[in-house]
Amino acid sequence: MEGLPPIDFRGELNAEQFAAVTSRPGPALVLAGAGSGKTRTLTYRVAWLLHQGARPWDILLLTFTNKSAKEMLERVEDLTGVPRGQFWGGTFHSIGQRILRRNAAAAGRQPDFTILDQKESEQLFSEVVKETDGAFIKDKTNPKAAVILDAYSHARNTLRPLEEVLTERLDWMKGGPDKLLAFCARYEARKAEGNLCDFDDLLALWLKVLETDPAALAHYRQRFQHILVDEFQDTNRLQSRIIDLLGDRHQIMAVGDDAQCIYTWRGADWENIMAFPQRHPGTEFHHIDTNYRSTPEILAFANEILRHRPKVDGFDRRLLAVRPAGPAPTVFTVGDTSQQAKLVGRKILQLHNEGHAFGDIHVLYRAHYQSLELQMELTNLGIPFVITSGHKFFDLIHVKDVLAHLRFVHNPRDQVALSRLLCLLPKVGPVAANRITQAAQEVEAAQGRGLVRALRDPAVLRKVPETAKDDFNDLTITLEDMLEGLEAARAKPAPTNPAPDLFTAATEASSVKVARTPAETTRVCIEGWYGTHLKTLFPDWRDREQDLTGLLGFAAKFEDLGDLVAQVALLNGESSDKKAEPEEDMLRLTTIHQSKGLEFPIVFLLGVADGLLPLTRAIDDGDVEEERRLFYVACTRAENMLFLFAPRFAVSGEGYRPLDPCRFLEEMSPDCYELADYAHRRL
Repeated sequence: MEGLPPIDFRGELNAEQFAAVTSRPGPALVLAGAGSGKTRTLTYRVAWLLHQGARPWDILLLTFTNKSAKEMLERVEDLTGVPRGQFWGGTFHSIGQRILRRNAAAAGRQPDFTILDQKESEQLFSEVVKETDGAFIKDKTNPKAAVILDAYSHARNTLRPLEEVLTERLDWMKGGPDKLLAFCARYEARKAEGNLCDFDDLLALWLKVLETDPAALAHYRQRFQHILVDEFQDTNRLQSRIIDLLGDRHQIMAVGDDAQCIYTWRGADWENIMAFPQRHPGTEFHHIDTNYRSTPEILAFANEILRHRPKVDGFDRRLLAVRPAGPAPTVFTVGDTSQQAKLVGRKILQLHNEGHAFGDIHVLYRAHYQSLELQMELTNLGIPFVITSGHKFFDLIHVKDVLAHLRFVHNPRDQVALSRLLCLLPKVGPVAANRITQAAQEVEAAQGRGLVRALRDPAVLRKVPETAKDDFNDLTITLEDMLEGLEAARAKPAPTNPAPDLFTAATEASSVKVARTPAETTRVCIEGWYGTHLKTLFPDWRDREQDLTGLLGFAAKFEDLGDLVAQVALLNGESSDKKAEPEEDMLRLTTIHQSKGLEFPIVFLLGVADGLLPLTRAIDDGDVEEERRLFYVACTRAENMLFLFAPRFAVSGEGYRPLDPCRFLEEMSPDCYELADYAHRRL
């Protein structure tokens, strides 16, 4: 392309980047390690192609986020002066919709089709279920639209048989998948009738166009002389199939890092990057391992993680350091997760007093519930923090639902809590909830049975909408069970010689443990009506169950339900009005998944123990390699300092649960980190 400003590619790139940027047009797999300048490599590759005569519209650049697409195209425009609008660059879904509008007939749509967002898709699916089988939606044990739609989406993105996925993911549902298959078929028909596309259609119908319209396939194969794919390890089978069809001449450069494939739970297929050389013969490997982010000590630790993963030819790598030396990563062994929170809080204050900004410190964890005790400790210490991966723990919807159960059985006059519970029922809104509450209050006044038991009266049930009666009955049974357990616990005499603390109780089998009534009450709630409600309502119910397990551990710290409810209110009151302003110095808390692609001066990693990282569920399922990759991703976020915390016990509803040492740490050389043993110290 003529008129481009000169670029000193060799001078502006390191040797690894230069080799990848200037490689031949054939298939290339660029394995770019953490912090190695992947975006820079892709940007200069586009500029190089333009300098070699390619036209902007000959290049297809596929990314996973609008932010990364915008950033790359802006950099290309700055480098070359070519307006970003001349490129075919963007997310898979944005490119898919452009192609569908040009080939709408082959996709079974009109060019002016409407794209549904997630809520609109769920609403349409709900309408389909009601139209197809009205009784299905009334059965409280059946999955709601969002859960079915999530399984359908997974099947489409992984190109797996729908019946197989429905059977696998909804194995708890009674009956076979026949009705669900009918719902999905009708959902497809309704979208076609209304000229609608959901988010998955932007890829699924794109593939349909390529597979069923030879002219369209030939056109785009000719159009895209160069295909560049970012974060290739995160592609699913549907995306990989599209790329393979377009790249019939293997004119593909895939850029990614197999060690950072951490999204298989949402359809990403690790095999896509591993099998790329087999699908595209003659693939050139390019390793970009020079890391500009982290100190040599942090990289030595990360390399130890890589060293113990399964070996695959061509994929062995070792991150190379260019920065000056810094402190070695420190592994703190602690007695339990409560001590972990205290030590993290103390260490953060120490760093802040030494001149480090709170905003330079990020705390990472495998699952949201693992940050609960730290959130409490930070609030007590007055350390400002923000959770960048979502809401604070006690603001999570499912946690607030369970807390509403606890609040109501503790104080039956808490109409706010009761209204929240009633509004969880189908067809019950604030007005209906108020009618039910008034009826229960009248029964209570007449019979003196207490409001919890008054809810079970037939006079109250008559105020409940017909479609909600079964759920209401189960809810009130759960509430009564919680109340009876609470009353029994109150009547039970206190032990004469309780253990001084739970750590001692867990290690001394002969000691008398204090009854943790709030934990028992919470468990009745979770295992009762709400547990079923959770499973049918939320596609990610397994993750939410983990959060509620964390709530059990929190409840185990209290001997009185009133103290538990009051403490939650105080914690929320002290922190709910805090918001992260750009100029405000605040500590950041986030999950490892949400931290991917980011970098932080100082990283604290919580819960480095089997059962927490890797998660128990992953161990049971035999899927620890993705957990290893998560461990690697977490550690490679750190620029200057890395602190890891390895608790020996976790608090659960039954008391203290022993944790095995993290298998990833156990296999690593102790020379790559410093060990600080706090397990037997009191903080």
